[in-house]
Formats: sequence, structure tokens, C-alpha cells
Amino acid sequence: MAKRMILMLVLVAVVLGGIFGFEAFKAKMIKQFLAGFGNQPQTVATTVAGPQPWQPQLKAVGSLRAVNGADLSLEVSGIVDQIQFKSGDDVKAGAPLLTLRSEDDVAKLQSLEAQADLARITLERDQKQYKVQAISQQVLDTDTANLKNDKALADQQRAIVAKKFVKAPFAGHLGIRQVDIGQYLTAGTTIVTLQALDPIFVDFTLPQQAMAQLQVGQKVTALVDTYPGVSFVGELVAIDPKVDSSTRNLSIRAAFKNPDHKLLPGMYATAQIDTGTPEQFVTLPQTAITYNAYGSTIFLVEDKGKDDKGQPMLQARQTFVTVGETRGDQVAVLKGVKAGDQVVIAGQVKLRNGSPVIVNNSVVPSDDADPVIKDNQ
Repeated sequence: MAKRMILMLVLVAVVLGGIFGFEAFKAKMIKQFLAGFGNQPQTVATTVAGPQPWQPQLKAVGSLRAVNGADLSLEVSGIVDQIQFKSGDDVKAGAPLLTLRSEDDVAKLQSLEAQADLARITLERDQKQYKVQAISQQVLDTDTANLKNDKALADQQRAIVAKKFVKAPFAGHLGIRQVDIGQYLTAGTTIVTLQALDPIFVDFTLPQQAMAQLQVGQKVTALVDTYPGVSFVGELVAIDPKVDSSTRNLSIRAAFKNPDHKLLPGMYATAQIDTGTPEQFVTLPQTAITYNAYGSTIFLVEDKGKDDKGQPMLQARQTFVTVGETRGDQVAVLKGVKAGDQVVIAGQVKLRNGSPVIVNNSVVPSDDADPVIKDNQ
């Protein structure tokens, strides 16, 4: 029995030793595999950091509005008798545009003017009689009052007749006609829009912190997506003397020459104001920066010599950077990168500090300071 017990214990020990030995061997192999897997070279795209001139700018999105613009309408109701313009005309100030039927009003005006003429004649006759003491002062005063009243009634009717005519209040460009001859119009019905398009304003807002960098007469550049690649140059003409208490923003107005009427009221535009003198900053594509709660980081590519086969060994090193303003696809880097550093701009999501890398720059992200949307069709 003792021999059998000893033999059984030996067999159990051999089996357990085999199991534990196999688990240890498996763990070692897995560790070696994962270690080898983690050190596999990762393909990335890179760029060489270099200084570029950097013009500080203030940017804002604003709306275009005409220097003078109005939807023309009538103060009184009536039937359209004449239309004296065409849609899209350029008109001068005071140009007649539309007339309502006004025969009754004109006839009443003529009657009142006749009464005023009679009152004037009566006053002149009584003034002569007063000189020879033929009438009293009271009669002369009554004649004077009657003349003033009749003239006032005639002026009132003349103003009513004038409201039957619509004239251009300022020079500008007419829009599309909204009424027809013979149509009955109520007071306030829009007839046509009139817009003075040259020059034209761009209104936008900036944070109150920008106030110290603004002054009337500064150059302002406007970009409109209707005309890709075209810049419109104007100047800052007004700064609102009051800051909006709810947004803490400052209202700004710039004026632009618009002789060809490319810019229209209601469009939106991106306004850019150059501030200060150009500086030199190391710039990188924005794709190179990884933003997180601990700070902004990039991956630098360092040359670690050559391997046994004579191939260069490149390794990624993560480092913190301080970034400044952005400009198109670019970002200014204030600290953490120097000119000549090789920086990863694509593929960094699969990197960790110390990862070996392979550089392939056949396809790289855009690095344009003023990118333009392109139609690939």
C-alpha cells in the first residue's frame, strides 16, 4: 500500500508539474508575441517643421447691407395707373416710378386753389379800401385769415395728391416689380425694392478684447463663398460706441466699393482685419496636433541609427506643445517644436511613445493657409 501511495503521489506531481510548466511556457510565449506585436513599425506621414511669416488677424462672419435700401410702398390706397420703371433698372434720386389714379384728388386740389386765389383777390381789394377808410380793420383781418385757411387746405390736398406718386428716394438699383397696372393697392403694399449697391457695407461683431486693435480706416478684406478665391478689399468705417451687454461683442462696419454689383445685401461674408506686424512662427498642419485635457501633443520622428540590415531605425517620441492661432489648415506652434524637426501629421492615432515608424508621404493632409473648396466633378 505504501508503494502504491508513493507511486500515485509521484504521478500527481508529474501531472501538476506538467500543467504548471505548460502555463508558464504559454505565458512566456504570449508575452513575447505581444511584445513583438507592440513593436511593429507603424506607417505615418510626416513634415519638416519650418518658420513661416504669420500675419495676426481678426476674423468674423458678417452680413452685407446696402448704404441705402428700402422696399418702396405707398402711404395711401388706390388703383395703379402708370408704372414708369422696369425690373432691374438703375434709377436716379427723384425718378418717377409709379402713379395711382388721382383725377378726383386733382380736381379737388384745383377747387381749393381757386378758393385760395379768390381769397387773395378779396384781401388785395379790401386792403385798398382800408387805405381810404372804406372798411374796418376787422374785415381786413377776416380776409387775411380766410386766405391763410384756403392756402392751408390747398397745401393739404396737394400733399394728398403727391402721395399718389412714387419717386425714387435715392439713387440705386431696382429689384423685381411686385405690382401691375390696374391693380388695387392698399397702403403699405410693397411695389419694388430699391438698393444702393455702391459702396456696400459689411456689418460684423468682434469680442470686446479686440477693441484695442481696431481703428477707423483699417484695411478689411472680405471673402464670399459665391466667388471662391476672390478677395474684396475695403476699410473699417465705424465702430459702435456701445458693447452689447448680453454677448460682450462690439459691432463693426466696413465699406467696400462695389461698382460691378457683385456683392448684394443679405449675403454673408468672412471679414478679416490685419492687426500688428507680421511675425515668424513655426507652423504645422492642424492634423499634427492631438488635443486632450492634459494639453496639446505631437509626435516627433527621431533617427535611432541603423539596424543589423543597414536600414534606418525611426522612432516616435510624444511631446507637449503650446499652440497659437490657426490660419486655414495651419496652426502656429509657440513652444515644443523647432525648425527642422520631423513631425507626424497623419497616422499618430496608432502610435505610442517609442513606437518604431515607417515614413510614407505619398498622401499627406492639406497644409494651406487659405484653403479653397474644390469641385472634383
